[in-house]
Order: sequence, then structure tokens, then C-alpha cells
Amino acid sequence: MNRFLFFALLVTVASAQKFTCPNNKNAQYEDEVQCDKYYECIDGVAKEKLCPDGLVFDPTIRRINKCDQPFNVDCGDRTELQPPKGTNDYCPRKNGFFAHPDPSVCDIFYQCVDGEYVENKCAGELQFDEYSGTCVWPATANREGCNIVKKELKDGFQCPTDKKNKNDANGQIIAHPHFAHPEDCQKFYVCLNGVDPRELACAAGEVFNDETKRCDNPENVPGCEDWYKDADKN
Repeated sequence: MNRFLFFALLVTVASAQKFTCPNNKNAQYEDEVQCDKYYECIDGVAKEKLCPDGLVFDPTIRRINKCDQPFNVDCGDRTELQPPKGTNDYCPRKNGFFAHPDPSVCDIFYQCVDGEYVENKCAGELQFDEYSGTCVWPATANREGCNIVKKELKDGFQCPTDKKNKNDANGQIIAHPHFAHPEDCQKFYVCLNGVDPRELACAAGEVFNDETKRCDNPENVPGCEDWYKDADKN
């Protein structure tokens, strides 16, 4: 027998011997530190096993196959994983859902099964989020450096990309941030999902308050107190 294989076998056996099957039950149990490792107990004897590369062990699953996608499993303190066995740039591990290797391409992702990949594209302006394994709005994905063609209104307004304009005072992401118009107190902009600009206007007699991000009485907005003065004279 190859000496390396013999040594690996000894390590596996020794590791399994350290694990004691609870109550001699025939079942599967998670490893304490490695999320994709588990022990299969049969007649009180533990056998160490690994999930397919890219999947992790979920002890809460009631079916026999307890290996699942990482975004479906709470590994907790089981942070270690087996070395990656990816076969190409699109599958860093043999199984799973992975973002495009170019970080500026945010709307394309790859589904890998045993090292074979299928390319997928998110619908519309959605971006792929590896933490959830799905396509989400850019504000939810919160990915940096995405090469997105920014939409622009006729007056040149584009939705800001910096986090300062997308987060509220508590640091929470604002789904549809509002911005004041630079010249018209009654008008304002809304960035749908943080990226799609729309020009809107307050009701007659009101102006946009950039502090509260709401329509307000003119006297409450510095610089817009007399916005309707000429209209009142007519």
C-alpha cells in the first residue's frame, strides 16, 4: 500500500476513534470544528466522513443525506472546512453556487455540481449574493466594484454609489433613498432599490425637506421659505 495512503488511513481511523457514539445509536453526528465533516455511527462504531466538496453537514436535517449548501446551514463555531477541490475558475469548490470570478461582474453566477458548472444570469438589475445563494437587489447584496451602467435622468442626475447616501442614521440600508433637487424645492429624486432614479414632486404648497426626506411646509425648509411666494401673488 502507498505509504501516503496508509498514513491518511491511520489519521482517519484515529480521528474516528476519538469520537464516541452517543448511546450506541445508529445515526450521524457533526464534527465539533469542521463543518463539512461528520461521523456515521453504526452499532456503536464511528466512521469519519466528509460531505462532497462545497457542501456542509447539517445535523438538523432529518433525511439520511444531511449535507447541504452553506447558505442553508448554520455552522456556528464549526468554521474549518476540507481543502478546496475546485476544477476551474468558476467552481472554486466542486459543489455550490459561486459568483463570477471577476468581482465587477455581479449579475452572473455559477451553479457547480461535481466540478461541472452552469452559468446563470440574474434578472433585471439584481445581483448575485453568495451569502444567500440567490439574486437580490443591489442594496441587499452590498457588493463593491460592480460594473453597472448607471442610469441617468435628462437633467444629469444619477443615483449616488457611496454608502453615506444609502444608509440611515443608524447605519441601516435605505431601500429607496430620496434626494433633493438642486434647483427646484418642490421636486426630489427617488432611487428605486438604490440604482434606478425617478424624479418626483411634492404636492402643491409643499417642498421637499432634505433633512427628513419628506415633503414639508416651506417655512420648515431653509432656502425654500418663499418658494410659493410668487404663486400666491397671482
